[in-house]
Amino acid sequence: MKNSIKNIITIQHPESVHHTNGMIGSWTDWELTPNGKEQAELIGSKLAIECDGKTFELYASPLMRAKQTAEIIGNCLKIKPNITETLKERNLGSAVGKSVQWLRENIEKEEYTIDDKCFSDAESRREVWHRLTPFYEEIMNSKIENIIIVSHGDTLSIFNAMWLGLTVEFLNYGDLYGKSGGVSFLTKNAKGKHIISRLSDMSYSSNECK
Repeated sequence: MKNSIKNIITIQHPESVHHTNGMIGSWTDWELTPNGKEQAELIGSKLAIECDGKTFELYASPLMRAKQTAEIIGNCLKIKPNITETLKERNLGSAVGKSVQWLRENIEKEEYTIDDKCFSDAESRREVWHRLTPFYEEIMNSKIENIIIVSHGDTLSIFNAMWLGLTVEFLNYGDLYGKSGGVSFLTKNAKGKHIISRLSDMSYSSNECK
């Protein structure tokens, strides 16, 4: 399976309530806004046209904003999401359920490295890397060729680095972040080369023509 072809589409969930009310996302279980649901419909309808005739396996975070996105997209593609805790956003500990302003005023430690935690009960980026590793290895070693992953910004930025074969220490000085509603296309070709052909393409979640 080492040089089997893989086509992975990652989707960062679109607009969630916490994008509009000044609250922390993380493990707080926010829903999509009406605009976010419309964005998810657009993503799903465009992918349904592009992916017609291809069979995909769909994986998603259990947090409501990602799960709703996956369900909407799954309806368009006529596939059911596989929900996995592995794809949850990074846990910010004591900041979960609080506002961004509260975090700024009460942060215990600024995060400069992959081992720093804003709160002692939070998750470091290295810990998210280790959380993702078994899932990454499972999909890479599977016979599934076409995969869609619906998750969150920080989690997907770590997944992107993993995809390119970078070490976790890369995240100390670089990042591969996307935007809410962004769709990325990752390919492993027959020669085993890992490619990100498009990173966080926002045209899928807008009404603008590509």
